This record gives sequence, C-alpha cells and structure tokens, in this order.
Amino acid sequence: MEQEKVNCLKCKHYFITYEARMPYGCRLFGFKGRQMPSVSVRQSSGKNCQGYDVKDKQNKP
Repeated sequence: MEQEKVNCLKCKHYFITYEARMPYGCRLFGFKGRQMPSVSVRQSSGKNCQGYDVKDKQNKP
C-alpha cells in the first residue's frame, strides 16, 4: 500500500522563511530547511508527516 504524499503548501504549519539558505519551515516541528518539510520528515522517519493539518479556508470578499 503506497502512502499519499503530503503537500506542505496546504498545511497550516508551513511557512516561508525568506532566508536564502533555508527557505522552507514548519512551525509544528520548529525547523527550517532547504527542502519541503514533508520531504525532510519522510527522509528522517520513513513515514509521512504526522503533523499535517489542512489550512482553514478564509472567506475573502
């Protein structure tokens, strides 16, 4: 059974750091990196990110 990939862009914990050397971050796990946080989590644990939580949709006028 293949696991579905986690899309950090849709996660409420994901953020852009604006640091050239470490542009992507995860507020939940408290780290920054050169690759998407879900990729880092997958490489280190062998499992998909367990903290993935879909962003709340904001109603825009």
